Amino acid sequence: MNTKVIRISQDSTKLTREEEAGLRQAAGILKRGGLVAFPTETVYGLGGDALNPESARKIYAAKGRPSDNPLIIHISRFEDIRNIVKTLPETAVKAAEAFWPGPLTMILDKSAIVPPETTGGLDTVAVRFPSHPVARQLIAYSGGYIAAPSANLSGKPSPTSARYVQEDMAGRIEMIVDGGDVGIGLESTILDLTEEAPRILRPGYITREMLENVLGEVTVDAATIEPDNGQTPKAPGMKYRHYAPAGRLVIVEGQPARVVPYINACAAADRKSGEKTGVIGTAEVLEQYRADVVKCIGSRKDEEEIARNLFSILREFDDEKVTSIYSESFPAQGLGQAIMNRLLKAAGHRVVRLQE
Repeated sequence: MNTKVIRISQDSTKLTREEEAGLRQAAGILKRGGLVAFPTETVYGLGGDALNPESARKIYAAKGRPSDNPLIIHISRFEDIRNIVKTLPETAVKAAEAFWPGPLTMILDKSAIVPPETTGGLDTVAVRFPSHPVARQLIAYSGGYIAAPSANLSGKPSPTSARYVQEDMAGRIEMIVDGGDVGIGLESTILDLTEEAPRILRPGYITREMLENVLGEVTVDAATIEPDNGQTPKAPGMKYRHYAPAGRLVIVEGQPARVVPYINACAAADRKSGEKTGVIGTAEVLEQYRADVVKCIGSRKDEEEIARNLFSILREFDDEKVTSIYSESFPAQGLGQAIMNRLLKAAGHRVVRLQE
């Protein structure tokens, strides 16, 4: 299969005639049951017709993704949610008013028109209303409902640029819409609203604190920080190894005065064993690290920068054939909870905790 790449500006209100034609061509592919990768404000998505069972099968096949891992349905108008859910609770309306369009996915009981292939066989459906203008225009042109996980091979870091989509998906899908680098860099927060109390199944840019300001008490599923428990996942990212670089990743937790020398000693030993070593460090201590490849994830004073850089850094280590990687740890509050969730998944929960 030849994968066509079209380039679209970030502002869908100022599309050229050629860009408009390309976006309508992408929508036509989706309507015919094909697959198109496209940018969102979080990461690039791999889209198919959410109401077409065959499209869901194609998504799973293209990603090499287990079919019990549910897909998120993306909409471009709030009112479209009513067709794909059985009921719309007041909590969902409140959350939508506060955070949509934006990086929040809500899990609700699905209506009969949503095929089980899209939901991983579950009676619930995950729904998101993205803020990215190109994504919203593509959704509208294609009929209103696009099922889209991240546009990477299953298990690899999610793509934050079209370059990495092409690396994983060329020859597997019909088209890639290149809208430049994304803004957030981590997938959406997933909030389960099918139980008595709202529950976060995957942390993201919309934090627990932000949600509680709108909805009251919000719980966090233990699977966000603990190893997979083997249960059927209710949302993407709850099961299987995710976001992983090719090299072995270890997270080192503790005070910088202990973390830096520990990582340097481990990297030196790995290098003697023939490994190509890498470090994910923060700006405050970056110059103290000694490894083959040292990458700055950002400043500890700017969690948004750290979130935005995480997946691209993991991809860059693959580009540079790094086989042994060490990363600093981060406080698991606010956006840090989402950062640590992704790091822990990427590392397969390999963590070294240094004593004070």
